[in-house]
Amino acid sequence: MNLTTNRFFKLVTQTVAVLALVTIFIGLGLWQLDRARDLKASLNVNSIEYVAPVELASVATPLESLGVEGINTNVIATGNYVANYKVPNQRDSKGKISDWEAALLQVNTTDAILVLRGLWSDRLKNPEIAMSTKISVTGILTPHQNDDRAINAPGVISRLDSSVLVSTTDLNLYDGFINSMEESTSAGKLDRERISFAATTNPRIPGFYWQHLSYVVIWWLMAAVVLYLPLYQRRVRA
Repeated sequence: MNLTTNRFFKLVTQTVAVLALVTIFIGLGLWQLDRARDLKASLNVNSIEYVAPVELASVATPLESLGVEGINTNVIATGNYVANYKVPNQRDSKGKISDWEAALLQVNTTDAILVLRGLWSDRLKNPEIAMSTKISVTGILTPHQNDDRAINAPGVISRLDSSVLVSTTDLNLYDGFINSMEESTSAGKLDRERISFAATTNPRIPGFYWQHLSYVVIWWLMAAVVLYLPLYQRRVRA
């Protein structure tokens, strides 16, 4: 193998290595960019354009973590309320602290989801609602809360999170909960004051929006450096 052939193979090897590294760094940058977009979508509730509701089962699955595609989605679910809970010391979007009412909606023979119905003080406004009443709920699918506001007790849950109910039911529970905007039965819509509040951020996307963007810049800068180094070496040798 002569000198020219050695140089050719060395050049090919270096080129392949450079292109591989550049591709990896660009891919990592795109990955961080996607994470930044997902995080922004989960944080900025007010930027969500609420469209016609979709079936709960089309954007979420029982016993699985709520995915980004399901967060803040306008959903509809039909079933029976099988349990009611007081959710103390909750803060709405205006900063008002009050006790809220949540209920466990059984949507079929095996699955259920937690529903935020309204204020605890309004829990007696619809005495006709029983466990046998078929009810349709439309609302915003929201990530579970992480911080306790009270102590779990019979009829009381510490936060809006289906995981605190695992020991009390055999049903397969959906992650997150529905912040109900409308409830209706065969007799018509239920008159309840609804809750407006800032949704919990998505706990599965760590970091901050600008932090992810900074990683994008870093990875792509490294790609540029890898591309520049062979040219710099040629200049130095010349």
